[in-house]
Amino acid sequence: MVDFSDKKRLDSRPRLDRLQQLQGEIFRQLMLLMPDAVAQEDVFESRVAGSPVLRMELLERHRYTHFVRLSYTFDASSGERPAPDAHIRVYHDVRMAEVTAFNSEQAFRRSAHPAYPARPLLDRGWRENSALDKWLAYLLQQGHSFETMRPSRVRIGISTEEAAAVELA
Repeated sequence: MVDFSDKKRLDSRPRLDRLQQLQGEIFRQLMLLMPDAVAQEDVFESRVAGSPVLRMELLERHRYTHFVRLSYTFDASSGERPAPDAHIRVYHDVRMAEVTAFNSEQAFRRSAHPAYPARPLLDRGWRENSALDKWLAYLLQQGHSFETMRPSRVRIGISTEEAAAVELA
């Protein structure tokens, strides 16, 4: 007889408490990347041998939260878009961080509303935050850290000409 109740599948479905644990881990990993200079600077880059340039940009700074953009820059001369392009809300008071988008077009798109069903929002949050957690672990394994983050004058996603103008200024 076939048993259609897949208990393992039901147990592996994301729950709010597991999502919050994941967001706590994301916060911990981000603190290993975020330099103390975030109080004075808005844009940072980390260069590690064998890895693309990692850029971090503080988009918003509030008393208890930061809104951060984190991305690789593969080849500035080709004018390609940053990838992956993660927008992250960091909650310092509760020591949690959550991804809000993975590309620049979705950075400020409304992603929740009382009329939206809760389960798809939780599932999407789980997928995006799990991906960010894995990428942050990879970045730390590659050697990126708050010690390798240096202030930069080049913002994420600007054109090659704009970057050259900033470098000359």
